Amino acid sequence: MSTAMNFGTKSFKARAPDKGSFPLDHFGECKAFKEMFMKCLSENNFDNSRCRLQSKDYLECRMEKQLMAKEPLEKLGFKDLMDPPPSPENRGSKP
Repeated sequence: MSTAMNFGTKSFKARAPDKGSFPLDHFGECKAFKEMFMKCLSENNFDNSRCRLQSKDYLECRMEKQLMAKEPLEKLGFKDLMDPPPSPENRGSKP
């Protein structure tokens, strides 16, 4: 009894990875940011709450280099590290 395998009937459809999974940085495009984050962790007894700025910078690099999906930093837990929008009196425009 022989069975024929017909791979032509199904087509592969690419889809985006699930949230939380992303490609490795094979070309080291964000290596410097990763190294700063890892150094910070090491110097702070691996307390990641002390390295949030480095973590934010690393994730921003990954998003800029399309190594992960772009997400608002507020959704990634960095709302408190975001620059506030300029207030009308600080914009420097005169009426």
